[in-house]
Amino acid sequence: MAFPDGFLWGTAASSTQCEGAAPRSDWHRWEQLGKAPASGAGNGFATEYARDFAMLAEHGLTHHRLSLEWARLEPEPGRHEPSAVEHYRAVLQAARDAGVSPWVCLHHFTLPGWFGDDEGGFLDDRARGYFWPRHVDWVAETFGDLVAGWMPINEPVAYAFGAWLMGVFPPGRTSFEDFATGLRNLHLANHDAWRLLGGHGAPVATVMNLMPLHPAVRSRDVRERDAAEAAFELVEDVVWRSWTGALRDGVLRVPGTTPLEVPEMAGSFDLVGFSYYNAASVYAGMELGPYPADATVTAMGYAPWPEGLGVVLHRLADELPGRALLVAECGLGTSDPTTEDSGRVRYLDECLGQVQGALDDGIDVRGLFHWTAVDNYEWLHGYDVQFGLFDRDRRPRQSAALARRYALGP
Repeated sequence: MAFPDGFLWGTAASSTQCEGAAPRSDWHRWEQLGKAPASGAGNGFATEYARDFAMLAEHGLTHHRLSLEWARLEPEPGRHEPSAVEHYRAVLQAARDAGVSPWVCLHHFTLPGWFGDDEGGFLDDRARGYFWPRHVDWVAETFGDLVAGWMPINEPVAYAFGAWLMGVFPPGRTSFEDFATGLRNLHLANHDAWRLLGGHGAPVATVMNLMPLHPAVRSRDVRERDAAEAAFELVEDVVWRSWTGALRDGVLRVPGTTPLEVPEMAGSFDLVGFSYYNAASVYAGMELGPYPADATVTAMGYAPWPEGLGVVLHRLADELPGRALLVAECGLGTSDPTTEDSGRVRYLDECLGQVQGALDDGIDVRGLFHWTAVDNYEWLHGYDVQFGLFDRDRRPRQSAALARRYALGP
């Protein structure tokens, strides 16, 4: 398989997952309450970052997305921590020195406690409209000279779902009204970040969690089928239509909120980036299940389906014609690192085949970032699920060799 010159071969991770929860973050408090496994020091990236970047560069993985943890940089409102600034500048410089281009995420599921709890986080219009832009501006001024690209907010739908509908992320709400408000404000915050970061010379990409969706039933009852179709349409609106419509025509339509005209959202972002892990069946009660429905699921609860990546790429090309696309996350989590990397090898190989097929069809796909480089903390699963091309001792797996062959050639 031949990929175009300049194709971005990369990896991705977040601060909490590779450095452990920041002491002043809402996730650290979440762990203390026993609502998530302890993250500890993550996978050691805070001290091993220079070694990690050299390892990635050696494998041709010369782009890496990381998050600069807001709770470390600004543990109290208006007070920035010099040691955290120094640390993250050293991390970004080490990436540059190793020949790795760093892409920076500003919100990857965790927030400073003072913002998320005291100020209402992204549920509060003032917090979203004042504290968030202030932070974006400050990060751009402080680190922008070292940043190759920006991915401001990671997976708005997944975060809103976990924080305000399922209650498995802080603040632990279970309200559709809060979910709708929070998701709308996350999309607006992401747009604000694009607007503020766009003048700094580096490209700005989305990271939307996308999946093909299929209505599904468990019986032959016509009423259940009708309910499944209605649930499917609602989930489609949440996962796809709300934000693709905004990027196409400047109207943000989040279910449960009034449509909002934001003309400058049309055509925003330099790259339409997304994560892909699975497809999903949508049942009558709006619960999601694996697709295909009878497929074997992983420890993460979903069925790996490489063909779905091709479906996502072609749908994006249809709905947002002419836009440059980026696979910002793609990977396979396994629960047995000694035997299951062969599955990761097959999955990665088949996913890259889907990307090649999209390129052959004339779709402008700019790169693929593998989730993740080194095994790290996986939120509700702790360290029981492994996504890495390398284990926590930095030993390369067969999948790392495969990635290297694609990136560097035979």
